[in-house]
Amino acid sequence: MIDYARTRSLPVFPVSVQPVRPDVSPEVSPVEHHIRPVGSSDGPKIGLITLGCDKNTVDSERMMAALVGHGARVSSEIEGADLLIVNTCGFIEAAKEESIEVILEACALKEQGRVGTLVAVGCLVQRYKRELAVEIPEVDLFLGLAEMDGLIPELRSRGVLQSQLASVPNMELPLRILSTDTPHTSHLKISEGCDHTCAFCAIPHMRGLHRSAPIQELVREAQELELRGVRELNIISQDTTWYGQDFRRSAVQAAGPRGTPEITPLLPDLLQALLQRTDVPWLRLFYLYPSGITQELVALLESEPRLLPYLDVPIQHGSDSMLKRMRRPERQSTIQEKVSWMRSAIPDLVLRTTVIVGFPGEIETEFQEMLDLLAEIRFERVGAFPYSLEEGTPAAEMGGHLSEQEKRDRLETLMDLQREISFEHNEDLVGHRETLLVDRLIDTEREHSAEGRIRGQAAEIDGLTHVRGGGTPDPGDFAEVEIVDTLDYDLIAQVVS
Repeated sequence: MIDYARTRSLPVFPVSVQPVRPDVSPEVSPVEHHIRPVGSSDGPKIGLITLGCDKNTVDSERMMAALVGHGARVSSEIEGADLLIVNTCGFIEAAKEESIEVILEACALKEQGRVGTLVAVGCLVQRYKRELAVEIPEVDLFLGLAEMDGLIPELRSRGVLQSQLASVPNMELPLRILSTDTPHTSHLKISEGCDHTCAFCAIPHMRGLHRSAPIQELVREAQELELRGVRELNIISQDTTWYGQDFRRSAVQAAGPRGTPEITPLLPDLLQALLQRTDVPWLRLFYLYPSGITQELVALLESEPRLLPYLDVPIQHGSDSMLKRMRRPERQSTIQEKVSWMRSAIPDLVLRTTVIVGFPGEIETEFQEMLDLLAEIRFERVGAFPYSLEEGTPAAEMGGHLSEQEKRDRLETLMDLQREISFEHNEDLVGHRETLLVDRLIDTEREHSAEGRIRGQAAEIDGLTHVRGGGTPDPGDFAEVEIVDTLDYDLIAQVVS
């Protein structure tokens, strides 16, 4: 359960967003959102705070579009908001506590008359709505993920929104309103929920079982994002390789024992559709379970330069006994095999993975097996975090829980190893020419004039490339650079004239 008593003593706004480190999982990396005011100048002012992962970001951007379509002004400015919405995260204990902290800070602002109606939505609310309503009655409305369709009707009934749509043709209403500091980079969430039963994970409790979005809807969304200036599209879900499996299951059930099921689209079909019907230069894949990566997918990645040679492949551990205890679908041999033929097939492939240290019962020899596997495979990027006990998961009932100090010590040992590996990978790039996507310009009086990322660096979770000298294109543009120096995780480059 959440310790409300402790979190109620936390300080008031503004919320400080911690800098993202290379040892943070993309599932829990904090992201700061600066939303420029969008919508009707005379509509109700709505402030929106988004916590948690990039999937939450997509949810918030869709929510903003719906609110603007009903005459609201939406921004990240909190002060003076007629309505303040907090989109919560409940992935791990630290995320829950942050969400409670932000809700309580919002309650303090409401009590001071600095904001009006207060609404909390998202993952934490989906899981703990009843408890939250009892403990924090200052919140006017709680809506879980399964109730989000009720947001607009609820706000209409409370007089916060007008009863009719704004005077904008339906075809011109945006599907999403981009909310990050780098709007040339965005996410395409291709499915919701998860069918896997990993022992440590509460995602199915919050987001339900896996549901794929239809290809035509995803293509339309990608086309709109492209028209809005998106140059890099990050394809995300809980398990991206699982895309379309629910369509296939439904087709088999509909055909019956003697029928022939219709052919249904899978991940390669979606990628082909995006390649054929959009011109987004960079498409990047996240959250691919190793067991779901197929030869067909790898062949497509090898043949299509717009599909970046970068794969986020979470393994969670490297010991077979731990993987079994975690209820993961892979074993060490599967991970080794998939990595071997992926690297053989795709030149310059960059692999990112995620691992957990200190899972219940993890002994020193199992932890060492994970270190040995990481040293063998030499992932270019590793996100690592200590095990967090999640109520209602099988792992919560297991014996052998490690102390927080033991988990921290193991995390530090693992990241010391990965820091060396990442630095050596970066050293190999010195002298090479790379395509850089410019994220932001910096005061030219400083040593570096811009920051951006090459193909092997994902936004917010990987290192950056710092550009020396002038002649840098604008944010959202591409430039050819030469790598001239390296740091532990970052690169130093200069524009090639």
